Amino acid sequence: MSLRHLLSCTLLATALAAAMPAAYAAEDPDVARLSRRLTAVDADPGLNGFGAYERLQARQAVQVLAEASRRDRDGAFYVAERRVQIAEIAARSQAAQREVDRLDRERSDLLVEASRRDAERARAEAERLRLQAQMQAEEAERLRAQAAADALAIQDADAALATVGDAQTAKLNAAREREAALARQEAELMAGGKLPASKREARGEVFALNRDAFGAGKSALGGAAAGQVRTLAAYVQAGPSASVKVEAQAGDAKLAQRRADAIRDALVAGGVPKSKIQSSGRSGKGDRVDVVVADK
Repeated sequence: MSLRHLLSCTLLATALAAAMPAAYAAEDPDVARLSRRLTAVDADPGLNGFGAYERLQARQAVQVLAEASRRDRDGAFYVAERRVQIAEIAARSQAAQREVDRLDRERSDLLVEASRRDAERARAEAERLRLQAQMQAEEAERLRAQAAADALAIQDADAALATVGDAQTAKLNAAREREAALARQEAELMAGGKLPASKREARGEVFALNRDAFGAGKSALGGAAAGQVRTLAAYVQAGPSASVKVEAQAGDAKLAQRRADAIRDALVAGGVPKSKIQSSGRSGKGDRVDVVVADK
């Protein structure tokens, strides 16, 4: 229904209400009651803008009731009462629909705003992670440069070993220790974990995995041990190691061998060439696993 039509209906309904003879309302209580109901809708600021056409029909039906003969009055009253009821319902329904539409628009606006804020948070988080990754890459590059410088210092020390005594040998060992320490730092930074405890022996640097690296009777690495082996793989790649030997001991030799192979496979998955790794298992009292990293 067009706006012009609605305005016309509203004006016509108002005119009919004003034109209804006061005598009819005074003589007929039904006419007065129905007229008051319509007047209440007209006076309600929340409803008087709705149901204009239905209110016009109701005014016309009340007018017909006011002018009806005794014989036609019952039918006219039924129609008038229903028209007034329809006008009231139409006004309330249209007002409610207008409110529903307003709430839907507000909800859509809120959803759009929420999506915009989510996108902004996602962009900020992505930028934070990018900067963090850049800082880690720069730190790793610094450690690699330092390791290269220390390796050069070790080469210079090796060239001078022919003419130096115990003091020079101590310096060489210190330089190797620094190189190993830098390699540890780089490995832990890149892998995001910690290396297991180690000690230096004649055969190389020996890393001892925790006793809970494997469950009782199991050959699958636990979560913490898997992280240590992943970090150990990064350490082997960062340093000048020539070979790696995995030595496992358990009450059952076959279980020990499976555990040694599991660690070997984890090192290979971490980037260590399989050709550089030996794995062996033996039976013995108590469970233990050592990873021996031999120098060149």
